[in-house]
Amino acid sequence: MFCSEVYTEGSSELFSGTKTHSSDRTMDLGLAEDHFSRPVGSFVASDIEQLKLAIEECKKLILELPEHSERQKDTVVKLIHLRLKLQELKDPEEDEPNLRVILEHRFSKEKSKSVKQTCDKCSTIIWGLIQTWYTCTGCYYRCHSKCMNQITKPCVRSKVSHQSEYELSICPEIGLDRQDYRCAECRTPISLRGVPSEARQCDYTGQYYCSTCHWNDTAIIPARVIHNWEFEPRKVCRSSMRYLTLMMPRPVLKLKEINPLLFNFVEELVEIRKLRHDILLMKPYFITCKEAMEARLLLQLQDRQHFVENDDMYSLQDLIDISTGRLSCSLTEIHTTFAKHIKLDCERCQAKGFVCELCKEGDILFPFDSHTSVCHECSAVFHRDCYYDNSTTCPRCARMTDRQQDEVEEEK
Repeated sequence: MFCSEVYTEGSSELFSGTKTHSSDRTMDLGLAEDHFSRPVGSFVASDIEQLKLAIEECKKLILELPEHSERQKDTVVKLIHLRLKLQELKDPEEDEPNLRVILEHRFSKEKSKSVKQTCDKCSTIIWGLIQTWYTCTGCYYRCHSKCMNQITKPCVRSKVSHQSEYELSICPEIGLDRQDYRCAECRTPISLRGVPSEARQCDYTGQYYCSTCHWNDTAIIPARVIHNWEFEPRKVCRSSMRYLTLMMPRPVLKLKEINPLLFNFVEELVEIRKLRHDILLMKPYFITCKEAMEARLLLQLQDRQHFVENDDMYSLQDLIDISTGRLSCSLTEIHTTFAKHIKLDCERCQAKGFVCELCKEGDILFPFDSHTSVCHECSAVFHRDCYYDNSTTCPRCARMTDRQQDEVEEEK
């Protein structure tokens, strides 16, 4: 409730006293939030008038105090609070719902009072102290409550869920004239000369946008990575930036179909492909091993679940980490841990090894060993040199064929 003791009983002293006493009294303004809040009822005109007088007194005091002094800084902060409270009294907000759904956005009312956010609709600052604002829980679109009815762009996460694929042409420009010289998103008139509004091109979609829909954010473009192995961030519009951010961890890129020649020029990709292939060969050991299940070994790849499902799908994040060398280091370490469990630590897994039936010599073999070859029919493992040097049929396949023939004859 507005404190009458500060503004009624002390008003004559506050606004007519000497400078020495005036400073001390003004420093008390705005110290407690309950001086400026009304839990019930509405404000009256005198509240606004008294706040205006207090603001003027604060402004005078700031000029009188020594520059850069602590008291001057404190007074500036109090002046800001007084002005914000005056704005709140002038334009009181109605109660807003905690959750709103608009164009597949699921907007949640924000409790944060941070003033560092920017509205994605009107491109102005969100003053959390006096304005209600919302954030979409799917694509993190932020906007004022007053701007929500003007939103025309559906939630990007919905697009990611229904259309998980990238634009794979590099900056597919169609020309500003094909857009009727209007923003591709909000249809505001734009031109390359900046009149009436500057046209900004999105390097991902190739289309042009106004400055409200395109903030010159930058992002790595998937098409440039796949075709040129180029990771330099390019300018993109706001909706493209959100889409690329949400798509980054999704394994939707089948490189051997999109650009198989990339493996001829990027050695790191070949290394990663071999490591991933080995991990898939190790997986059957782990899903039938009690110790491996208890140790939750496969969870070491929980951030890249697709690595234990296939060896040909990549996410944009995978390719970025390959280019920096980060993925090679982490995957090599995981590969070593997995191989150690199978070949050294676990007797059950060791028992599932193979002896080369072609030379019948050497150590126990495993399908992920670098010097082995695996029969595509029965998955038997042989020394690579033995398997290539013998053009005869796989001994294990031959036994299985003979056994099937014997069973057929017995049935007759």
